[in-house]
Amino acid sequence: MTMKLDPRTIQQILQLQLYEQSNRLASISPYPADSAQPSFAGMLDEIIGLTSTFEPENKPVNNGYALSGQVLPHPSLGKPTSYDPIIHEASMKYGVETSLIKAVIHAESSYNAYAQSHAGAKGLMQLMDGTARGLGVTDSFDPEQNIHGGTRYLSSLLAKYNGQEAVALAAYNAGPGRIDRLGIANEADLRAKFNLLPGETQKYITKVMDLKQTYMA
Repeated sequence: MTMKLDPRTIQQILQLQLYEQSNRLASISPYPADSAQPSFAGMLDEIIGLTSTFEPENKPVNNGYALSGQVLPHPSLGKPTSYDPIIHEASMKYGVETSLIKAVIHAESSYNAYAQSHAGAKGLMQLMDGTARGLGVTDSFDPEQNIHGGTRYLSSLLAKYNGQEAVALAAYNAGPGRIDRLGIANEADLRAKFNLLPGETQKYITKVMDLKQTYMA
């Protein structure tokens, strides 16, 4: 734990100490005779208690999703990760930009290969069991299988919606069936019917698109 003191607080403390010393020399008290006179130590404790902040050295990471697995801090944006070779391979194989794959992994699991949502989505790219089986994924907690399966699924959604990333991301999060039922086929439809999407999906699209731009930097 680290304690931070504002410079103005230090100035207050010094002024109080000088004030108390001057009162002793003059034998004058600024307080009524029947009142409790605060000591310098007491005032110091009070000021520190009001103005100092204690911060844990390692803050917990909350990526906004309820995960039952062990949530590990995601790597700093732009820095290489142990999954980069797999991501690059999946990107080349399925024609999806690495920045988009990383953004989805970041938003979905915060790079926790053992993440599992209450709904049952698993692994880095949060694959549901039925989706995973359809993609040939036998172990969603295996990073290579999960990233290849998730990227393949994302690639199919991009193809379905003619490369329009925001619509593909809406379908990735809410399911293509729901997107189709809402009559969303392109980004113009998405903008017009954005408020009809679940709140989670609205936030998800914005988050992933923002993360993609950061990973591209």
